[in-house]
Amino acid sequence: MRGLDGKAAIVTGGGHGIGRASAQRLAAEGARVLVVDIDGTAAREVAASLPTKSAACAGDIASEADTQTYMAQALAEFGRIDLYHLNAGISGTLAPLPELSLADFDAVMQVNLRGTFLGLRIAFRQFADQGGGGAICLTASIASLRGSADLLPYQASKHGVLGLLHGAALYGGPLGVRVNAVAPGIVPTDLFAAVATAPGGQDDMVRRAATTPLRRAGTTEEIAGVAAFLLSDDASYITGEVISADGGAACVSTVRPSGGAGSWDATAVDERMYQDRPSAHAQVKEGP
Repeated sequence: MRGLDGKAAIVTGGGHGIGRASAQRLAAEGARVLVVDIDGTAAREVAASLPTKSAACAGDIASEADTQTYMAQALAEFGRIDLYHLNAGISGTLAPLPELSLADFDAVMQVNLRGTFLGLRIAFRQFADQGGGGAICLTASIASLRGSADLLPYQASKHGVLGLLHGAALYGGPLGVRVNAVAPGIVPTDLFAAVATAPGGQDDMVRRAATTPLRRAGTTEEIAGVAAFLLSDDASYITGEVISADGGAACVSTVRPSGGAGSWDATAVDERMYQDRPSAHAQVKEGP
């Protein structure tokens, strides 16, 4: 891809999953990469494996101080930063709405929304100091574009990421800074490891992905390829965009036969979701 060779990049959440694949892809294209992850050991292992001059930094993206620390290290290593993949995030709980604690909600918003804001802000401050443009890719989600009754904190945070995306793209355009996002669908990683066995968690990802038009889950390398494209000069006339990499899930109409209409038992879904709580399912079926 054009415009990546020799550039300096920061990838957050780069020690695992999509972030690791992104760091590997950018380095394969010739970029030098600072791998940032709260898991410092994983970040160092990824950085050491890259074919270009790269480095690692342990840090919490929700911390303003840690954000400043990783920027200072990147500048010490590379002298300037051209590209950012602000990827780090957490899944949070699958608890139903009435059972969500404020602490659970705030924890996800701190990382996924506040952390993305802090990354955007420090990126724009550095671009201003450098006096030139650059490119930023955010990791959004299929949860940025669609709804579900579970995973509410994650969903709200990823909707918020699109608000940051649009504002940053509008601000950055006249400065020569492009801001885009990739919205992954089902990509098996450790993101949902904490809720692995719950329906909608990690363990049933492959089965759920079989309902997409491509009938399979995605890979981290496929998401990294989209991120690299958005950061490259091949995407030089693209900003403010969200590219879905979800096997076609975002285009499915679930009320059409080709979208699986009628092929699942809504009663079973409602019984699992609401358990002892009264459900309006019967009323919905019968009408007023």
